[in-house]
Amino acid sequence: MTGPAPVVVVVEDDIDTRELIEHSLGMKGYEVHTASTGRAGLELVRRVAPDLVTLDLGLPDLDGTEVCRRVREVSDAYIVMISARSEEVDRLIGLEIGADDYVTKPFSPRELQARVTAMFRRPRLGAPAPAALSPALPAPAEQEQPGAAALAEEAEVVTLGRLRVDLESRSVTVDDTEVELTRTEFDLLATMIAAPRRVWGRDVLLRLVWGDGWAADEHLVEVHVGNMRRKLGKAPGSVPFIRTVRGVGYRMEEPSAV
Repeated sequence: MTGPAPVVVVVEDDIDTRELIEHSLGMKGYEVHTASTGRAGLELVRRVAPDLVTLDLGLPDLDGTEVCRRVREVSDAYIVMISARSEEVDRLIGLEIGADDYVTKPFSPRELQARVTAMFRRPRLGAPAPAALSPALPAPAEQEQPGAAALAEEAEVVTLGRLRVDLESRSVTVDDTEVELTRTEFDLLATMIAAPRRVWGRDVLLRLVWGDGWAADEHLVEVHVGNMRRKLGKAPGSVPFIRTVRGVGYRMEEPSAV
C-alpha cells in the first residue's frame, strides 16, 4: 500500500466481532479506529474523517440505520453495514439510506477484506473505456465514447443537458442546483455518463464499479441507480436522466419535453 493508509471507523457493540474486523483490516494496512456505540461512532467519524465506516445495525443506543443517516450528513466515506439481519428488506433499506454494501453475519474475514479492497480500488474519475473492459457487450462503432478517465484528460466537466458532472471535484449539479451523491453513486454516474448512449448491463456496472467477484449482487446496482434517479429528479413533463432498458440494463438520457 502506498501513500497514507485509508482510515476506517468500526462501529460494533460485540467485542469479538469488533476485534475480528479491527484485526482483519489492520492486517491489510488500514488505520482502524473502533467504537462500541452509535454515538461514539459518530463522534469518531467527525474527529478522524474516515475513508470507510463499517456499521453494525444492532447497536445498543442508536439503530444502525439512524447512525448511517447521520454519517451521511457529515461524511462521504464508504459505508459497509454488517448485521445478523439477513432478510432482503433489511439489505435494501441499508443500501437505500446510503450504505455502499451490506454484509451478513457470520462473515468471512477474507470476504470483508476483499470487498473493502475492491472499494478502495475504484477509479475515482469513473472507469476506463467500456470497449476495453467489457468485450462481451461492445458498443456499436457509432456509439463509442471515451471512458470517464479519458474524458478527464480533455475536460474536467461532463454535461448531459441540464446535468453537469465535475470529475475533478466530484460534484454534480442539475439546473445549477448541487445534488448530493454518495461515493458509489458518483462512481456509477461518472461511469455511465462517459458513454451516455451505451446500454449498460447490470453485470457490467457491477464489475466496473464494485470489482470482480460480485456476480450475485446485482441488487446493489438496482438500488443505487434507484437512489440516483430520486436525487437527480426530473423536470415536469420530461423523461428521467437514467432510463431502464428492459431485460438489459440502463442508459443515460437527456431529458426532453414530452
